[in-house]
Amino acid sequence: MQVLNWLTTAPRRTLALIAVACVGLLAFGMYLQHVQGLEPCPMCIVQRYALVLVAMFAGLGAIKGNAGWWKSFSVLGLAASGFGAFVAARQSWLQWNPPEFASCGRDFYGMIENYSISRAIPMIFRGSGDCSAVDWTFLGGTIANWSFVCFAGFAALLLILLFKGGKRA
Repeated sequence: MQVLNWLTTAPRRTLALIAVACVGLLAFGMYLQHVQGLEPCPMCIVQRYALVLVAMFAGLGAIKGNAGWWKSFSVLGLAASGFGAFVAARQSWLQWNPPEFASCGRDFYGMIENYSISRAIPMIFRGSGDCSAVDWTFLGGTIANWSFVCFAGFAALLLILLFKGGKRA
């Protein structure tokens, strides 16, 4: 209970912690992609964008937290967290119930072979992995499962902050 009091009495501190956690998760995603060689799927890329939005809103709320601005940024961060949780839940469902034929992305060589360079380059940044594939696990949870847990945790913290926080900014 003391941790909850510590988090809610200083909304700017809580928002800064959320922003730092988001940046850490994004860095871990980059590590998995560039060092471990895991290709992100389109749903993973969408979750990264949602994580960037949560980090951005939480960071802005921490910086401009005086005069109640932190509440506006917290609501925006809550919306981005909810969206990210939805996408992560959908990907988790796809992993538990994989489709028979389709994946949600094309591989890099398939894009180059079938599309012109002007169309293939933007597709590269959309991700190319299979959304239903399970390439990495930690404690029995996939990346999508852990992503959902993180987004749900951020949303819960932001809700608690909005309803109980703000005794002093």
